[in-house]
Amino acid sequence: MTPTLTTLLLLGLSVGPRTRAQAGTLPAPSLWAEPGSVVPWGSTVTIWCQGILEAHEFHLDKDGHPVPWDRQKPLEPGNKAKFSIRYVTEQYAGRYHCSCQSPTGSSEGSDPLELVVTGFHAKPTLSALPNPMVTSGGKVTLQCTSWTGFHRFVLMREGEPRPAWTLDSQRPTSGQFQALFPVGPVTPSARWTFRCHGYFNNTPQLWSYPSDPLELLVSGVSRKPSLLTQQSPVVTPGQRLTLQCRSHVGYDRFALYKEAAHDLPQHLSRQPQAGPSGADFPLGPVNSSHGGRYTCYGGHNLSSEWSAPSDPLDILVTGQLPSTPSLSVQPGPMVASGENVTLLCQSWSFVDTFLLSKEGAADPPLRLRSKYRAGHYQAKFSMNPVTSAQGGTYRCYGSYSTSPHLLSHPSDPLELQVSGSSGEPGPPATDPSSTAGPNRYLYVLIGAAGAFVLLLCLLVVLLVRRRRQGKGRKPGAADPEPQDRGLQDSSGPAAATQEETLSDAAVQDAQPEEGVELDQRQDAEDGDPQGTTYAQVSHSRSRLSRGPATSPSPLWGGLPDTEAEEDRQMDSQAAACDAPPDVTYAQLNRLTLRRETSAPHSSQAGEPPAEPSVYAALAIR
Repeated sequence: MTPTLTTLLLLGLSVGPRTRAQAGTLPAPSLWAEPGSVVPWGSTVTIWCQGILEAHEFHLDKDGHPVPWDRQKPLEPGNKAKFSIRYVTEQYAGRYHCSCQSPTGSSEGSDPLELVVTGFHAKPTLSALPNPMVTSGGKVTLQCTSWTGFHRFVLMREGEPRPAWTLDSQRPTSGQFQALFPVGPVTPSARWTFRCHGYFNNTPQLWSYPSDPLELLVSGVSRKPSLLTQQSPVVTPGQRLTLQCRSHVGYDRFALYKEAAHDLPQHLSRQPQAGPSGADFPLGPVNSSHGGRYTCYGGHNLSSEWSAPSDPLDILVTGQLPSTPSLSVQPGPMVASGENVTLLCQSWSFVDTFLLSKEGAADPPLRLRSKYRAGHYQAKFSMNPVTSAQGGTYRCYGSYSTSPHLLSHPSDPLELQVSGSSGEPGPPATDPSSTAGPNRYLYVLIGAAGAFVLLLCLLVVLLVRRRRQGKGRKPGAADPEPQDRGLQDSSGPAAATQEETLSDAAVQDAQPEEGVELDQRQDAEDGDPQGTTYAQVSHSRSRLSRGPATSPSPLWGGLPDTEAEEDRQMDSQAAACDAPPDVTYAQLNRLTLRRETSAPHSSQAGEPPAEPSVYAALAIR
């Protein structure tokens, strides 16, 4: 090699490193932001740039600006610089780079830092599908939705400075813009709390407000707590409601979760108390948003794992439907233990479900699908057989299947009274058509007694009537010969003459010096079928005597005085209305001859009692 070529090679080797340093061949520094690269509007943020020890100046560059955004001298020990932003606004949002300067030249630019400012649009909603309760090792889908037409959605996980996922938005048939983020498998070794944002493509560093946080509760296999309420699960709007989560396991914290809720489950630390550990979750004043299904969990402070979920508790809010059903009971509100009872809830308005609630009971209401019958919707709640423990005040409600926790107005209360102690075995169930129960037996006894009384009265009437008929047909002590009785049944002129003569018979006083006044009249108004004739006689010392008949008759010959005395009766109503008190009647009857004395009517106050009236009945047959 010639001396000239050797000299040129040595000169090139000595100039090469300086040329690369001057061209920016120093290693690129690191760039980051504290507390993070996603900051709310109006907050404070610090940007750090760290390079080589020989650096004597650091430059912060922002995309879109031809000159450095800021320059800072390094801090001790001399390898990094601090860039502070005390009040973040939209002008600070963008992409940043930093570089360092040294005596040997400039370094390459750092990796970009995207500073995002939030709070420029309405916040979206973040929810978990199917719910935020996930078993260890399970997977879940997080849904970020908004009515604002964002181009993209971002999912952020708490504790991580950078976005976890970014997805384009979609618009399903519901009308909202959304993005679905698959998450999992989840484990109890870390906290799983998320938020989401939305933004437009023309301003990718200006995001919306963050959604409410959503925490995935990783449930384990530890003993589940109990969720209860001191009030009825059926509540009215405006009422104060408190849900209590209790456990015999010494949990340090509790969480209350509402099914299909978009917000974070409520968290409470353990409340000091004797006995089981627990926490109270106040809800209220109650409105329609409180209706739903709730569960609670217990956990320990040193673990992110939660217990198994409690049994669900349904909270039902009344007065959310315009209809009001009616409630009735069969066979009645007062029954005996062991009877079959049916509560009928019905409504004229459409409802697809009926609920039956007992006042003061903590148990959930009974539910039945409605059936359309006879122009209205109804459901039958059966208690077969009923016990005294089921006695109480009941109400029924209607609801829609689309919102099962929102109920109608309550029906009027119905009180069911069950006789007999709950420990006594009720009578065996019988066919519904049979009359079971003391009340029905009582109704049967009352009906039988009434029928017996009516039958007895009928027998008495028939007996009296038969006795009167028998007395009318009874012959006298000296009955004539059979050939004479044949005269009564004859229809010849002699019988007619005899009947006319007896009808015109005169009633005369035994003493000739006193006159006798006869008044013959026919009782046409009463429709006397026997052709009764009355003869009015003056009562003053008058005596009733049988006048002589124009022809002999067996009806006048043998009528004893004893029978005349036994047949002496009076029609008091006729005597009071048609004749003065001092009147004697002779009644001519086609059947028998009777003499009757009527009892005087009770006189009015201050008037002397009326004297009795005497009747003489002459009967011809």
